[in-house]
Amino acid sequence: MPDNLSYEQRHKAMAAIHSISTRPELKLRLALWHRGFRYRVNVKLLLGTPDIVLPKYHTVIFIHGCFWHGHNGCKYYTIPKTNTVFWTAKVARNQERDQKVWRELEAMGWSVIIVWECELKKTVFDNTIERVVSRIKLNGEKHQAEKEGRRAARKEYLSNRKAQKKREAASLKEAKSFLN
Repeated sequence: MPDNLSYEQRHKAMAAIHSISTRPELKLRLALWHRGFRYRVNVKLLLGTPDIVLPKYHTVIFIHGCFWHGHNGCKYYTIPKTNTVFWTAKVARNQERDQKVWRELEAMGWSVIIVWECELKKTVFDNTIERVVSRIKLNGEKHQAEKEGRRAARKEYLSNRKAQKKREAASLKEAKSFLN
């Protein structure tokens, strides 16, 4: 089926699609805010510029459009009938980039949550929010436990260092008294 729009009209329509503060993002952010979560948006210091960053819970959330990120099995993800080679390659590149970003963020210690645009539709919105909230809380508990483990290890290390210094001081004192 040929495109009903001219090149200029299609270009203008595609240019109007933004990637920051989209309706699905705003919907999820508002729901999280009402549940007491505080977050940062579009943090450019993190790889992939996550849509929502919850530093307290060490969690990032990406809200993906089903079409742009190739949500397999979703009715909103269909390859256009025209220029299919281009669109297939574009979506594949997006998926590869997403996978790379997720792996690197997880290697940095961040927990990654993916929310698809179709999961924010009215009929499944409540289930999605509950899933996201439970994952955020679980990530927060995990992060807190890791933090406590690091704190205990640091405390033990400092205690051992203090004991080592006392032994060294006693040994030095003994050596001085022996020489005198």
